[in-house]
Amino acid sequence: MSIFKSRGPDQSGNEDILVGLDIGTTKICCIIAVPDNLGGIEIRGVGNSKSLGMTRGMVVNMDLTIQAIREAVDEASAMAGCRVDDVYLGIAGGHIHSFNTEGVIAVRDKVERIITEEDKKRVQKAALVLNTPVDRDIFQSVAQEYVVDGQDGILDPVGMVGVRLEVKVHVITGAINAIQNLLNCVANAGFNVNDIILESLASASAVLSPQEMDVGAAILDCGGGTTDIALFAGGAVKHSAVLALGGNSLTSDLAQGLRTSNEIAEMLKISEGCCLTSMVEGRGPVEVPSVGGFAPREVPARYFSAILERRVEEILTHVSQEFVRSGFDGAINGVVLTGGTSLLPGVTEMAREIFNRPVRRGYPACGGFLAEMVHDPKFATGIGLILYGLQNSESAMRVPKSEKSSPSLWGRIWKRLKSMLEQG
Repeated sequence: MSIFKSRGPDQSGNEDILVGLDIGTTKICCIIAVPDNLGGIEIRGVGNSKSLGMTRGMVVNMDLTIQAIREAVDEASAMAGCRVDDVYLGIAGGHIHSFNTEGVIAVRDKVERIITEEDKKRVQKAALVLNTPVDRDIFQSVAQEYVVDGQDGILDPVGMVGVRLEVKVHVITGAINAIQNLLNCVANAGFNVNDIILESLASASAVLSPQEMDVGAAILDCGGGTTDIALFAGGAVKHSAVLALGGNSLTSDLAQGLRTSNEIAEMLKISEGCCLTSMVEGRGPVEVPSVGGFAPREVPARYFSAILERRVEEILTHVSQEFVRSGFDGAINGVVLTGGTSLLPGVTEMAREIFNRPVRRGYPACGGFLAEMVHDPKFATGIGLILYGLQNSESAMRVPKSEKSSPSLWGRIWKRLKSMLEQG
């Protein structure tokens, strides 16, 4: 398998260093791994830093974001004993929108009618002949299935016999300026971007099994600034969306309801939080530390929990409505929660009630002596970025490595797509 490599070997001399960079609203996480012999990865380094320059998945302060990226990558590279040059970059944010489309072509071989790799590329290009607003463009596309002369459900048509070839594609678009700002931050921090990957798809690679993707499942990546949604059925992504509400909304509600600072509210959410009032019956009051010299206060646990319950119920209700809007609600047979906010007690129980489906937390699994350290839903995206890049580097439509080393990556992607379409 051809994978992109970091130019700095690790201490064992293995040059196949894979780096996932998850730039979130509350934290930036860098994970370094190497491929193992079983098709998985072995974790070599983990780095975290507080994200101070992001809001709802978008850059609001470049200097702070650049500094945080360097801190996370430096920590991970020091642990792994390697130098990082290239990263797989995760992206989320309220500016992201997705849709499904199709492409169709006639097979060029009129005699034997054997579908070639060139036919496969041509039909992919045909699916991307789209009119998009001038301020946004496609940054990722995923083939859902191919159809040969009316026969659907085909994962790879190369070598098959047919006259008409179709492809169904899931297309993900984003605001050009928002993506360019993120790319500029990574480039100014000193790193190249191998690929840009929607975070919910990355997380799915880490916590959903092939069987779950086949029978129908939804993943909710519950982050600080956003809740990212991806629906799978028949082994492919059918729908994705980003809800601009997350764990920070809970913190803000607590700060307002308890009349305290966001810092104290975040601390209390982590240490005392529960989003189901029925689960805190009999629990003693929650002590709210003083702010500005005032004495500490005590609030009933039920009141504290009710603040979180209202907001979590709102978020999950919006998600449920998104399931219906997608048109694939009936295909969802289970829901997997991941991301830091999914660790809040009561979330899975409330989700089961609202979705009326089985719900579980998603814990990424991998090898290496650091495997236990990253066996946590908040690391799902970082690990998923590596796995997604490893699993899809051959099959997906990618930009050549020579075009992936500058902050103008977005412009280069669009220029190359235009060239491909004009030639096709």
